[in-house]
Amino acid sequence: MAKTAIAYKEKMKEISVLSFICSCLYPETPKNTSTHTHADMAIKPINKRASGQAFEVILKPSSPVSDATHCVTTPPKRDVSLEDIQKKLEAAEERRRSQEAQVLRALAEKRDHEREVLLKAMEENSNFSRMAEEKLQVKMEHIEENRQAYLAAIMERLQERERHAQEVRRNKELREEVTA
Repeated sequence: MAKTAIAYKEKMKEISVLSFICSCLYPETPKNTSTHTHADMAIKPINKRASGQAFEVILKPSSPVSDATHCVTTPPKRDVSLEDIQKKLEAAEERRRSQEAQVLRALAEKRDHEREVLLKAMEENSNFSRMAEEKLQVKMEHIEENRQAYLAAIMERLQERERHAQEVRRNKELREEVTA
């Protein structure tokens, strides 16, 4: 099969692409037969179709001289001993164990990675909670300070009014005493 494909490729190189296409589009069939022959290749048109023409390329068998040069002999099979079979089985078992160990290592690494990711997420969550609590504590202290300052300002104003009221009362009593 490989020889046929190689011969076909070589012949396709030899034939001019233009003449090959022209022969497909405008076939000039000889009057005696419908098969065109080139060196060791025959082109035989099949029936015409609506979509175009179809043809069959037939390669002639290569010469017997070339068959002898391409003939490859298979090496003789050697007898397989019980030791060889045993060694192959042991090697296969070792490969299987190695592959299982590799899979287990990969799973262990994946578990460790997942554990690290979970620990990191928990630590970040803890840090976030702590920071939020600290912010809330600072905010509450600030609110308490503002409230205390507001109450102190109100008390100061009340005391100021009270002093002013006492002064006004005293002035009124003094006026009444003076006018009386």
